[in-house]
Amino acid sequence: MAYKPDSPKTTKLQKFWLNFLLWRETHIKEKSFVIILALLTGIFGGFMAILLKFLITLISGLLSKGINITEANYLYLIYPLLGILLCTIFVRFLVKDNISHGVTRVLYAISQNKSRLKPHNIYSSVIASSMTIGFGGSVGAEGPIVATGSAIGSNLGQLFKMSPRILMILVGCGAAAGIAGIFKAPIAGMLFTLEVLMLDLTTVSVMPLIISSVTAATISYIFTGYDVEFHFVQSEAFSMGRIPLVIILGVFCGLVSAYFTKVMLMMERFFGKVLHRQWHRAVIGGIILALLIFLFPPLYGEGYSSINDLLGSNPGSIVDSSLFYSDSGNRHFILTFIGCIIIFKAFATSATNGAGGVGGTFAPSLYVGCMTGFFFAFLINNYFGADMPLSTKNFALMGMAGVMAGVMHAPLMAIFLTAEMTGGYELFLPLLIVSAISYGTVKFFEPYSIYTIRLAQKGELLTHHKDKNVLTLLKMDSVIEQDFICVNPDMSLKEMVDVISRSNRNLFPVTDDKGTLLGIVLLDDIRNIMFRPDLYRKMFVRRFMSMPPAKIEVGQPMDAVMKTFDSTGAWNLPVVENGKYVGFVSKSKIFNSYRRVLRHYSDD
Repeated sequence: MAYKPDSPKTTKLQKFWLNFLLWRETHIKEKSFVIILALLTGIFGGFMAILLKFLITLISGLLSKGINITEANYLYLIYPLLGILLCTIFVRFLVKDNISHGVTRVLYAISQNKSRLKPHNIYSSVIASSMTIGFGGSVGAEGPIVATGSAIGSNLGQLFKMSPRILMILVGCGAAAGIAGIFKAPIAGMLFTLEVLMLDLTTVSVMPLIISSVTAATISYIFTGYDVEFHFVQSEAFSMGRIPLVIILGVFCGLVSAYFTKVMLMMERFFGKVLHRQWHRAVIGGIILALLIFLFPPLYGEGYSSINDLLGSNPGSIVDSSLFYSDSGNRHFILTFIGCIIIFKAFATSATNGAGGVGGTFAPSLYVGCMTGFFFAFLINNYFGADMPLSTKNFALMGMAGVMAGVMHAPLMAIFLTAEMTGGYELFLPLLIVSAISYGTVKFFEPYSIYTIRLAQKGELLTHHKDKNVLTLLKMDSVIEQDFICVNPDMSLKEMVDVISRSNRNLFPVTDDKGTLLGIVLLDDIRNIMFRPDLYRKMFVRRFMSMPPAKIEVGQPMDAVMKTFDSTGAWNLPVVENGKYVGFVSKSKIFNSYRRVLRHYSDD
């Protein structure tokens, strides 16, 4: 809400708030107040998770009334496209901001925007993703709820004028609350913040993260019941003799994860570079999505009902509402159908996001993992003559953890989330094996997760590497020095000496009339001639200027800047923007800023 400075009401409100902030600073210690904010973040995050699930269930429930499970449904050709168009209109004309790739945008806010998220992120992702998923968008609600929870934490912190270091913790608390609330998985919520958002676990951050996660999960349990997200009953005990097959499944999940990530990135480039207009992307992406859902109805929405069917050893229902309903008893066809779903899920997810829908890749990775594990066990049982048939639902559960660990590069979160969502704690050892091997396999093909790869390519990603994090947090604008006097190549030595007498620097950029950097003049290089009056009218700057050892481009990542300093051995380097002189950056200024940022973000 915008307040007018000249409004008496506004002035009183501002004074009251300022007095409250001063009272809080005097009477409540910062560490204690962070706990209070974490609790509030968990409460609001839990309620927003409930609201998002309710809206998705409401919309999909209303639309599914016209669906017949025994035949093809042509409504699948209409619903997804309609949902994409509605979401595009909402985002373009009401939100007027890009809210796609929710987790990536949270990572960007942490690394590049001092953990500040806009207020509309509290509600915009919830509304847009409920329309997208409710109408059949093949994405998940977890990315949007992470963006929502993070925005809640960020804006609460901004409201109480907390420092960027505390804002970063509150953003993590919001993300943890979102995951914990939507999955009823408090441990997984906390691990998501540590593994995916890559916040360090310190004495300051650990308690707020626990409180926000537990609070959100508790609210979800109170208002939606104590049932787990997926109904799983382990009717077949896991045998240690299955471990070799579990290891093979881990490798298979890693390969599927690499395939899923590569297809997602390929389709993202297609929608970003080939289709330049938003309405073209919406129509073409919507058509691709609608056709895939018409052929493979399990791709509709999050697909959680299909996961429950496979975990309940009911694979025949996977072809309900499709052209192939009559083949539900054919084991060969069931295997082929599930294999096609594994292949095309990445296309359906990327088409949803590329077209303008709002959703995450969290649920799709769970979905593909369930299909992968079931496919693996079903294949072994029916085509390789296993002496003792594998439990397809046990392997489906392992596949969920394996593919999630590979796609998100978060093995610990994948293990605990799978166990918390299903109650499958008795399979903890095989879950651990599959997740670890899948993660190790996918690292050979892709060093970054689907969330972090975009920022990593731009040098804007925060990791658990403290030095790199500090350099990432440093901004080029904060270290550029501009108190250098520019000289022209046609200036005489006499004019150059006059400039030196007025300057406190021993370095002078040489520029033309358009501001293009042509070279530099070092005081040490002309010291031997600057006191010779006989050369004052004969020598010109173009004669004694030199080229800098390197140039720094505006916007270049700070770790790349430091590598340039190391390779050149220089102490000062010029900064240019499209060839135009901007200023200089020095090692000493970077080191001073580095120590300041390191102290600020490492203070426990």
